[in-house]
Amino acid sequence: MSKVKVAIIGSGNIGTDLMIKILRTSKTLEIAAMVGIDASSDGLARAKRLNVATTHEGLEGLIAMDDFNEIKIVFDATSAYAHKHHNEVLQTHGKKVIDLTPAAIGPFTVPVVNLEDNIDENNVNMVTCGGQATIPIVAAVSNLLPVPYAEIIASISSKSAGPGTRANIDEFTQTTSRAIEQVGGATRGKAIIVLNPAEPPVMMRDTVFVLSELPEKHGLTQDDVAASVEAMVNQVQSYVPGYRLKQQVQFERFEEDSPLHIPGYGDFAGLKSSIFLEVEGAAHYLPAYAGNLDIMTSAALGTAERIAIRHLSKDKA
Repeated sequence: MSKVKVAIIGSGNIGTDLMIKILRTSKTLEIAAMVGIDASSDGLARAKRLNVATTHEGLEGLIAMDDFNEIKIVFDATSAYAHKHHNEVLQTHGKKVIDLTPAAIGPFTVPVVNLEDNIDENNVNMVTCGGQATIPIVAAVSNLLPVPYAEIIASISSKSAGPGTRANIDEFTQTTSRAIEQVGGATRGKAIIVLNPAEPPVMMRDTVFVLSELPEKHGLTQDDVAASVEAMVNQVQSYVPGYRLKQQVQFERFEEDSPLHIPGYGDFAGLKSSIFLEVEGAAHYLPAYAGNLDIMTSAALGTAERIAIRHLSKDKA
Protein backbone atom coordinates (compact mmCIF):
# COMPACT_ATOMS: atom_id res chain seq x y z
CA MET A 1 0.00 0.00 0.00
CA SER A 2 1.35 3.44 -0.87
CA LYS A 3 1.97 5.80 2.04
CA VAL A 4 1.49 9.52 2.57
CA LYS A 5 4.62 11.45 3.57
CA VAL A 6 4.46 13.43 6.80
CA ALA A 7 6.78 15.65 8.81
CA ILE A 8 6.94 16.46 12.52
CA ILE A 9 7.90 19.90 13.84
CA GLY A 10 9.07 19.60 17.43
CA SER A 11 11.70 17.11 18.55
CA GLY A 12 10.60 16.97 22.19
CA ASN A 13 8.77 14.15 23.97
CA ILE A 14 5.54 14.37 21.99
CA GLY A 15 7.20 14.72 18.59
CA THR A 16 9.61 11.86 19.27
CA ASP A 17 6.91 9.51 20.54
CA LEU A 18 4.78 10.32 17.49
CA MET A 19 7.70 9.60 15.16
CA ILE A 20 8.26 6.18 16.73
CA LYS A 21 4.55 5.35 16.60
CA ILE A 22 4.48 6.15 12.88
CA LEU A 23 7.58 4.07 12.20
CA ARG A 24 6.37 1.07 14.22
CA THR A 25 2.65 0.97 13.59
CA SER A 26 1.40 3.04 10.66
CA LYS A 27 0.43 1.40 7.38
CA THR A 28 -0.57 4.69 5.75
CA LEU A 29 2.05 7.24 6.88
CA GLU A 30 5.74 7.61 6.02
CA ILE A 31 7.81 9.85 8.26
CA ALA A 32 9.83 12.06 5.91
CA ALA A 33 11.35 14.57 8.33
CA MET A 34 11.86 15.40 12.00
CA VAL A 35 12.29 19.12 12.64
CA GLY A 36 13.71 20.82 15.72
CA ILE A 37 15.68 23.84 16.88
CA ASP A 38 18.00 22.06 19.33
CA ALA A 39 20.69 20.18 17.46
CA SER A 40 21.49 18.14 20.58
CA SER A 41 17.93 17.00 21.30
CA ASP A 42 17.31 13.30 21.80
CA GLY A 43 14.49 13.41 19.26
CA LEU A 44 16.76 14.54 16.44
CA ALA A 45 19.45 12.06 17.51
CA ARG A 46 16.96 9.17 17.46
CA ALA A 47 15.59 10.28 14.10
CA LYS A 48 19.08 10.18 12.61
CA ARG A 49 19.67 6.69 13.98
CA LEU A 50 16.37 5.60 12.43
CA ASN A 51 17.36 7.06 9.05
CA VAL A 52 14.77 9.85 9.20
CA ALA A 53 15.80 13.15 7.59
CA THR A 54 16.36 15.86 10.19
CA THR A 55 16.97 19.58 10.50
CA HIS A 56 17.64 21.74 13.55
CA GLU A 57 16.79 24.92 11.64
CA GLY A 58 13.07 24.82 12.38
CA LEU A 59 10.41 25.37 9.77
CA GLU A 60 12.82 27.12 7.41
CA GLY A 61 14.98 23.99 7.41
CA LEU A 62 11.96 21.84 6.56
CA ILE A 63 10.99 24.04 3.62
CA ALA A 64 14.54 23.81 2.29
CA MET A 65 14.47 19.99 2.17
CA ASP A 66 14.48 18.43 -1.28
CA ASP A 67 11.28 16.43 -0.79
CA PHE A 68 9.31 19.14 1.04
CA ASN A 69 6.79 19.32 -1.81
CA GLU A 70 6.04 15.60 -1.40
CA ILE A 71 5.07 16.02 2.26
CA LYS A 72 1.27 16.20 2.57
CA ILE A 73 0.71 16.36 6.35
CA VAL A 74 2.71 18.24 8.99
CA PHE A 75 2.35 17.64 12.72
CA ASP A 76 3.17 20.62 14.94
CA ALA A 77 4.31 19.56 18.41
CA THR A 78 5.89 22.85 19.49
CA SER A 79 3.96 25.56 21.35
CA ALA A 80 0.77 27.56 20.91
CA TYR A 81 2.80 30.69 20.20
CA ALA A 82 5.05 29.04 17.59
CA HIS A 83 2.16 27.27 15.90
CA LYS A 84 0.56 30.52 14.78
CA HIS A 85 3.60 31.29 12.61
CA HIS A 86 4.07 27.69 11.48
CA ASN A 87 0.46 27.39 10.35
CA GLU A 88 0.53 30.64 8.35
CA VAL A 89 3.58 29.48 6.42
CA LEU A 90 2.45 25.87 5.93
CA GLN A 91 -0.95 26.94 4.61
CA THR A 92 0.77 28.93 1.85
CA HIS A 93 2.41 25.65 0.80
CA GLY A 94 -0.87 23.70 0.80
CA LYS A 95 -0.06 21.38 3.72
CA LYS A 96 -2.55 19.67 5.97
CA VAL A 97 -1.62 20.62 9.52
CA ILE A 98 -2.31 18.62 12.68
CA ASP A 99 -1.83 20.86 15.70
CA LEU A 100 -0.77 19.20 18.97
CA THR A 101 -0.47 22.56 20.75
CA PRO A 102 -3.27 24.45 22.52
CA ALA A 103 -3.26 27.14 19.80
CA ALA A 104 -6.76 26.15 18.65
CA ILE A 105 -6.54 27.84 15.25
CA GLY A 106 -8.29 24.97 13.51
CA PRO A 107 -11.39 23.17 14.81
CA PHE A 108 -11.08 21.08 17.97
CA THR A 109 -10.86 17.44 16.94
CA VAL A 110 -11.42 14.38 19.12
CA PRO A 111 -11.32 11.29 16.85
CA VAL A 112 -14.21 9.33 18.37
CA VAL A 113 -16.46 12.39 18.61
CA ASN A 114 -16.06 14.62 15.54
CA LEU A 115 -13.19 13.56 13.27
CA GLU A 116 -15.45 13.00 10.28
CA ASP A 117 -16.82 16.52 10.62
CA ASN A 118 -13.31 17.98 10.33
CA ILE A 119 -11.62 15.53 7.97
CA ASP A 120 -11.33 18.04 5.12
CA GLU A 121 -10.08 20.98 7.20
CA ASN A 122 -6.58 22.30 6.44
CA ASN A 123 -5.74 22.63 10.13
CA VAL A 124 -7.15 20.50 12.94
CA ASN A 125 -6.40 20.99 16.62
CA MET A 126 -5.99 18.02 18.96
CA VAL A 127 -7.18 20.06 21.95
CA THR A 128 -5.09 18.92 24.97
CA CYS A 129 -4.21 15.67 26.71
CA GLY A 130 -6.97 16.26 29.25
CA GLY A 131 -9.37 17.11 26.46
CA GLN A 132 -8.63 13.94 24.49
CA ALA A 133 -9.15 11.85 27.63
CA THR A 134 -12.32 13.49 28.97
CA ILE A 135 -14.30 15.09 26.13
CA PRO A 136 -15.43 11.68 24.80
CA ILE A 137 -16.98 11.04 28.22
CA VAL A 138 -18.79 14.37 28.29
CA ALA A 139 -20.06 13.63 24.77
CA ALA A 140 -21.21 10.17 25.85
CA VAL A 141 -23.59 11.83 28.33
CA SER A 142 -24.58 14.82 26.19
CA ASN A 143 -25.50 12.45 23.35
CA LEU A 144 -28.35 11.31 25.59
CA LEU A 145 -29.18 14.25 27.87
CA PRO A 146 -28.81 18.04 27.96
CA VAL A 147 -25.62 18.89 29.91
CA PRO A 148 -25.58 22.38 31.41
CA TYR A 149 -22.18 21.93 33.11
CA ALA A 150 -19.16 19.61 32.92
CA GLU A 151 -15.91 19.81 34.85
CA ILE A 152 -12.74 17.79 34.33
CA ILE A 153 -9.63 17.40 36.46
CA ALA A 154 -6.56 15.97 34.72
CA SER A 155 -3.86 14.73 37.08
CA ILE A 156 -0.51 13.88 35.51
CA SER A 157 2.96 13.03 36.76
CA SER A 158 5.28 16.03 37.05
CA LYS A 159 7.88 13.98 35.19
CA SER A 160 5.61 13.73 32.16
CA ALA A 161 5.12 17.50 32.00
CA GLY A 162 7.91 18.91 29.87
CA PRO A 163 8.72 22.56 29.11
CA GLY A 164 5.98 22.78 26.47
CA THR A 165 3.27 21.56 28.84
CA ARG A 166 4.42 23.87 31.64
CA ALA A 167 4.59 26.88 29.32
CA ASN A 168 1.03 26.27 28.12
CA ILE A 169 -0.91 25.66 31.34
CA ASP A 170 -3.12 28.74 30.89
CA GLU A 171 -3.83 27.69 27.30
CA PHE A 172 -4.56 24.15 28.55
CA THR A 173 -7.34 25.29 30.87
CA GLN A 174 -8.83 27.74 28.38
CA THR A 175 -8.64 25.43 25.36
CA THR A 176 -9.95 22.39 27.22
CA SER A 177 -12.83 24.35 28.73
CA ARG A 178 -13.93 25.61 25.32
CA ALA A 179 -13.63 22.16 23.76
CA ILE A 180 -15.76 20.62 26.53
CA GLU A 181 -18.46 22.98 25.31
CA GLN A 182 -17.89 22.93 21.54
CA VAL A 183 -17.12 19.21 21.14
CA GLY A 184 -18.33 17.63 24.36
CA GLY A 185 -21.70 19.32 24.16
CA ALA A 186 -21.80 20.95 27.61
CA THR A 187 -23.33 24.40 27.90
CA ARG A 188 -20.48 25.36 30.23
CA GLY A 189 -17.15 23.63 30.74
CA LYS A 190 -14.34 23.90 33.26
CA ALA A 191 -10.89 22.28 33.21
CA ILE A 192 -8.25 21.87 35.90
CA ILE A 193 -4.78 20.32 35.60
CA VAL A 194 -2.73 18.92 38.49
CA LEU A 195 1.00 18.14 38.23
CA ASN A 196 1.63 15.37 40.73
CA PRO A 197 5.25 15.14 42.01
CA ALA A 198 4.76 11.70 43.61
CA GLU A 199 7.52 9.08 43.37
CA PRO A 200 7.26 6.63 41.78
CA PRO A 201 5.44 8.62 39.07
CA VAL A 202 1.69 8.13 38.88
CA MET A 203 -0.37 7.21 35.85
CA MET A 204 -2.52 9.88 34.26
CA ARG A 205 -5.84 10.05 36.09
CA ASP A 206 -8.87 12.02 34.94
CA THR A 207 -11.99 12.84 36.90
CA VAL A 208 -15.06 13.94 34.95
CA PHE A 209 -18.13 15.47 36.56
CA VAL A 210 -21.10 15.81 34.21
CA LEU A 211 -24.28 17.56 35.33
CA SER A 212 -27.30 16.67 33.22
CA GLU A 213 -31.04 16.65 33.26
CA LEU A 214 -32.64 13.64 34.93
CA PRO A 215 -32.74 10.69 32.50
CA GLU A 216 -36.38 9.77 33.19
CA LYS A 217 -37.42 13.12 31.71
CA HIS A 218 -36.16 11.74 28.39
CA GLY A 219 -37.40 8.19 28.74
CA LEU A 220 -34.00 6.91 29.87
CA THR A 221 -32.37 5.46 33.00
CA GLN A 222 -29.04 5.83 34.78
CA ASP A 223 -28.08 2.47 33.29
CA ASP A 224 -28.42 4.01 29.81
CA VAL A 225 -25.98 6.75 30.80
CA ALA A 226 -23.50 4.23 32.22
CA ALA A 227 -23.77 2.09 29.07
CA SER A 228 -23.10 5.13 26.84
CA VAL A 229 -19.97 5.97 28.85
CA GLU A 230 -18.71 2.38 28.71
CA ALA A 231 -19.30 2.22 24.95
CA MET A 232 -17.32 5.43 24.47
CA VAL A 233 -14.45 4.05 26.56
CA ASN A 234 -14.34 1.02 24.28
CA GLN A 235 -14.14 3.29 21.22
CA VAL A 236 -11.22 5.26 22.65
CA GLN A 237 -9.45 2.00 23.50
CA SER A 238 -9.33 1.22 19.77
CA TYR A 239 -6.42 3.68 19.47
CA VAL A 240 -5.38 4.08 23.14
CA PRO A 241 -5.41 0.55 24.61
CA GLY A 242 -4.38 1.82 28.06
CA TYR A 243 -7.47 4.01 28.42
CA ARG A 244 -9.87 2.60 31.01
CA LEU A 245 -12.50 3.23 33.66
CA LYS A 246 -11.15 2.88 37.20
CA GLN A 247 -14.59 2.04 38.60
CA GLN A 248 -18.23 2.03 37.63
CA VAL A 249 -19.89 5.36 36.85
CA GLN A 250 -21.15 7.00 40.05
CA PHE A 251 -24.48 8.87 40.16
CA GLU A 252 -25.98 11.44 42.50
CA ARG A 253 -29.40 13.02 42.19
CA PHE A 254 -30.19 16.58 43.27
CA GLU A 255 -33.79 17.73 43.57
CA GLU A 256 -35.08 21.28 43.13
CA ASP A 257 -35.60 21.68 46.88
CA SER A 258 -32.05 20.46 47.66
CA PRO A 259 -29.78 21.57 44.79
CA LEU A 260 -26.03 21.21 44.42
CA HIS A 261 -24.24 24.55 44.79
CA ILE A 262 -21.24 25.02 42.51
CA PRO A 263 -19.01 28.07 43.16
CA GLY A 264 -18.91 30.26 40.06
CA TYR A 265 -21.86 28.45 38.51
CA GLY A 266 -24.75 28.49 40.95
CA ASP A 267 -27.33 25.92 41.99
CA PHE A 268 -27.97 22.74 40.03
CA ALA A 269 -30.80 20.23 40.15
CA GLY A 270 -30.58 17.02 38.13
CA LEU A 271 -28.17 14.11 37.72
CA LYS A 272 -24.47 14.30 38.56
CA SER A 273 -22.38 11.61 36.83
CA SER A 274 -18.86 11.07 38.18
CA ILE A 275 -16.46 9.18 35.91
CA PHE A 276 -12.95 8.18 36.95
CA LEU A 277 -10.41 7.31 34.26
CA GLU A 278 -6.82 6.10 34.00
CA VAL A 279 -4.63 6.39 30.91
CA GLU A 280 -1.59 4.13 30.61
CA GLY A 281 0.79 4.91 27.78
CA ALA A 282 1.99 2.37 25.22
CA ALA A 283 5.63 3.09 26.18
CA HIS A 284 6.80 3.41 22.57
CA TYR A 285 9.22 6.17 23.60
CA LEU A 286 7.79 7.64 26.78
CA PRO A 287 7.33 5.72 30.03
CA ALA A 288 3.98 4.02 30.57
CA TYR A 289 2.96 6.55 33.23
CA ALA A 290 3.01 9.34 30.62
CA GLY A 291 -0.45 8.50 29.34
CA ASN A 292 -1.15 12.21 29.00
CA LEU A 293 1.38 12.45 26.19
CA ASP A 294 0.53 9.07 24.69
CA ILE A 295 -3.15 9.90 24.25
CA MET A 296 -2.20 13.07 22.34
CA THR A 297 0.16 11.29 19.96
CA SER A 298 -2.27 8.39 19.51
CA ALA A 299 -5.13 10.75 18.69
CA ALA A 300 -2.95 12.72 16.27
CA LEU A 301 -1.78 9.53 14.58
CA GLY A 302 -5.33 8.24 14.18
CA THR A 303 -6.42 11.59 12.74
CA ALA A 304 -3.54 11.71 10.26
CA GLU A 305 -4.16 8.16 9.11
CA ARG A 306 -7.79 8.96 8.40
CA ILE A 307 -6.76 12.09 6.46
CA ALA A 308 -4.17 10.03 4.56
CA ILE A 309 -6.75 7.43 3.59
CA ARG A 310 -8.99 10.23 2.30
CA HIS A 311 -6.04 11.65 0.31
CA LEU A 312 -5.12 8.27 -1.19
CA SER A 313 -8.73 7.54 -2.14
CA LYS A 314 -8.96 10.91 -3.94
CA ASP A 315 -5.77 10.14 -5.83
CA LYS A 316 -7.18 6.82 -7.00
CA ALA A 317 -10.40 8.48 -8.09
